[in-house]
Amino acid sequence: MLDNEAFGSFVFYSTLLIIKMYIVAIITGQVRLRKKAFANPEDAMRHGGITFAREDPDVERCRRAHHNDMENIFPFLFLGVVYSMTEPTLLIARTHFQVFFLGRMVHTVAYLLALKAPTRSLAYIIAQVPCFSMAVQVLIAVASYR
Repeated sequence: MLDNEAFGSFVFYSTLLIIKMYIVAIITGQVRLRKKAFANPEDAMRHGGITFAREDPDVERCRRAHHNDMENIFPFLFLGVVYSMTEPTLLIARTHFQVFFLGRMVHTVAYLLALKAPTRSLAYIIAQVPCFSMAVQVLIAVASYR
């Protein structure tokens, strides 16, 4: 399958996105430790007492960024792999993957650093454009099979 250059490009950018998601998860854990805001009583007991089993706005911001990644990156993974099988032009496919990747990177940075609006919203919209485009192209490619 890696002979399909579009698929190879998809695998590259998808892997970077998964690594980014792991990094956001690690950041969330580090913020929990720094703020002493643990989700589970047993974790709180290990780090100072049950009073630390609580919510914190900074931890919640990290969790929302991670949750948003899951809502958007998982559909991209499906769309990208199917789109890659439609034999798209390499340059166009790579552009789709790069735009999505960069949009998600900016979105995460904007979320974690609480950048001014509309930075996060624009990054979200920009990242959705290639997903919508891939979905339409996949539907066109398989329309004859309905």
